Amino acid sequence: MEDIQKQVDTRNIALKKVGIKDFKCPISVLDRENKSQNTIAKIDAAVSLSHDIKGTHMSRFVEIISEMDRISPENIEKILDNMIEKLDSESAYMKIDFDYFIKKLSPVTKIESLTDVKCYYEATKDEEFKFLMGVSVPVITLCPCSKAISEFGAHNQRAVVDILVDMNGFVWIEDLVKIAEESSSSPVYPLIKRKDEKYITEQSYLNPRFVEDVAREVALRLEKTEKIRWYSVKVESMESIHNHSAFAYTEKSYI
Repeated sequence: MEDIQKQVDTRNIALKKVGIKDFKCPISVLDRENKSQNTIAKIDAAVSLSHDIKGTHMSRFVEIISEMDRISPENIEKILDNMIEKLDSESAYMKIDFDYFIKKLSPVTKIESLTDVKCYYEATKDEEFKFLMGVSVPVITLCPCSKAISEFGAHNQRAVVDILVDMNGFVWIEDLVKIAEESSSSPVYPLIKRKDEKYITEQSYLNPRFVEDVAREVALRLEKTEKIRWYSVKVESMESIHNHSAFAYTEKSYI
C-alpha cells in the first residue's frame, strides 16, 4: 500500500512537534518506600518533522510507548532514542502525567491514609537529553494580613505548590513534597479526626503565609538541594474570601 506520510511536501515548513496527546497506559514508577508503584499515565509524545516530509506515522508512537516498562530517566531517554530512530526524526519529546500516592499519618491520631500528588516527567532529546520532574502539592495557606487585622480568626484556604526541577542527581518525589509542605502554613491530610483538625487549624494560625512567602520558602529550600541545578516554583491560592485566586512565581536562572 502507498505510504502517504512519506510523500514529499513542497510548502517548505518544518514542524517542531508532531505526535499524539493524552494517550493513557499503565506504568510503574520508582517509589522510595516500596521500590515501585503502579499507576496510570497520560502521555504526550512527539517528534520533529522535516520540511519536505508530509507526515509522521502516528501508530508507531503507540507501539513504542506500549513497550515501556518501569519509568525512569534512563528508560525515558531510551524511548526517545527509539522514537527518533523509528520515526526518522532529529528530535523527540515526551510528557508523562501521573498520580503518585504517598502514605501519610494524621498529625495527632497517627491514622494512616494515602494522599495523591499530581506528577509529571517532561523530556526532550536532540543533541542532548533533558529531563524535568514536576509535582503539584496541595497545602494550606493562612493570610498574615487577615490575622493581623482581625480580633479573632483569619481566613485560610487550600493552595497548590507547583515545583519543576532539572536535576544533576536523583531526587525523590517525596523530597519535593516535603519541601512544599514545610514551606506552607500547614500540609493537608486525606483522613483526620477532631484532634487532628484542632492541631491543623492552630498550626496554620501560628504559621501564616502569603503565596509570596510560600514561593520564597520553597525556593530557599530548593537552593540548598545540591542535586537540583534549576527549578521553577508557582504557588496558587484558591482564595476563600475572593472570587479569584492569588499566585506567585519564581525560577532559577541557568548559569
